[in-house]
Amino acid sequence: MTRTPLRAAARILFVGLALASLFGVVAPASAAQQRPATAPPSSPAPVKPPDTSPVAPPSKASNAGFSAAADEVLSQMSQITGLSQRSPVKKTLRSRDEIRAYVIREMNEDKEPAERYKSARAAEALGLLPLGFDLDNFMVDLLTEQIAGLYDPKAQEFYIADWIPIDDQRMVMAHELTHALQDQHYKIEAWVKAARPNDDAELARESVLEGSAMAAMIDYLLLDKGLSLKNIPSFDPGTMLGDLDDSPHMKAAPPFIRDSLIFPYLQGLTFSAAILKPNGWPSMDRVFTHPPVSTQQIMHPSLYKTNNVPATLSLPPVDALLGPDYIKLEDNVLGEFGWKEVLQQFLDEARATPLAAAWEGDRYEVYEQKQTKHLVLITRLRLAGEEQTARFFGQYSEALEKKHPTRSNLFRRADFFSFTTPEGDVFLHCAVAECVTVEGAPRPIFDAVNKSVGLPAAEPVPVNPAKPQTKVAT
Repeated sequence: MTRTPLRAAARILFVGLALASLFGVVAPASAAQQRPATAPPSSPAPVKPPDTSPVAPPSKASNAGFSAAADEVLSQMSQITGLSQRSPVKKTLRSRDEIRAYVIREMNEDKEPAERYKSARAAEALGLLPLGFDLDNFMVDLLTEQIAGLYDPKAQEFYIADWIPIDDQRMVMAHELTHALQDQHYKIEAWVKAARPNDDAELARESVLEGSAMAAMIDYLLLDKGLSLKNIPSFDPGTMLGDLDDSPHMKAAPPFIRDSLIFPYLQGLTFSAAILKPNGWPSMDRVFTHPPVSTQQIMHPSLYKTNNVPATLSLPPVDALLGPDYIKLEDNVLGEFGWKEVLQQFLDEARATPLAAAWEGDRYEVYEQKQTKHLVLITRLRLAGEEQTARFFGQYSEALEKKHPTRSNLFRRADFFSFTTPEGDVFLHCAVAECVTVEGAPRPIFDAVNKSVGLPAAEPVPVNPAKPQTKVAT
């Protein structure tokens, strides 16, 4: 799905998520000074770290205590996961400014500024982010606020925040040093990126990494009780979730950002718990050999176990119809998680969840007009059957009306829905087990998309002689 800068720092443990209340263990949440959001630049530019004054290095005693604790935890995580330590792991205490600089560097190395701009604009087109949201700077502030420790697979180095007492950081070590062991066995950076360019499949792999590290952390916490996650009868991963309102930036985050941050940890934990039962950590090796291909398989582990894979769908190129002033920003897959997020923006979660669960494959494209920045969104969605398609049509048409409150020329039939907005025409057509949408473009483009994917022709929309059909905005 549309990727956020979270992906550049995916192996970070968020204090407010993972260390909140399990078994009575509470870690102190860090707090970064909040700053007002600024408007995004007209031309994307790399995120630059702020000027900072020198920070005194930790004492030798602090370094020695940290190193000894990390070595002890690393040995225990090797025993828990069955992953042998093949080489030494570098371990470093880092200041908040150093961690902030790391987040910025990872953002810039993972994606060029222009690519991050395209992803943010695509999220705006899907209704996942407010227009003009300063995503880069917000994510830097949010991640700096939340990070307690991280493992950097490029440097093969484990960092931990120097402002949190070492005795409170053993769980962070348990999580991040699991990543260090995984990296020595599976080369996790390359393993995650092997899913590209499918964003949904990449998020699924990230969920394996974070979820399995969460599971390992729980087993570490249970060591002295003689228990492990595989033999706990039932486990609610929500118990790992602290009070998000305690974090100023997490509280202020758009729901899509917050959910994208949480998903790999909590949903990945549920997936990992299902994989670990009944045979324990040896079962996890198969997941790295045969990784899940969609967030749907993460959300429904039984579909992974039965190898239920989504359909591969395509959309026709409409560049020629839009004209040379338009450029394609995104061409990707939303997945069940992505569609649930889109639906939740305009419908309640109780309705969004079953609608998204009927997902069997999708594709979306986003185009932008070079001068005006006008957006065109095209989606194709396959659903589980005719009943689910009819239900999706009825509820997504409602969502589109909420997404575009200023509209006219509304036309509705049993399987076709359209209206006009100041940003262009909007179309939704469903037939049998597929739906297509076009937002921001006129009828000829919708007809071309509809015909190309093999749907029957949609019913003509009566033309209002007082208000002709909208042309593509220029």
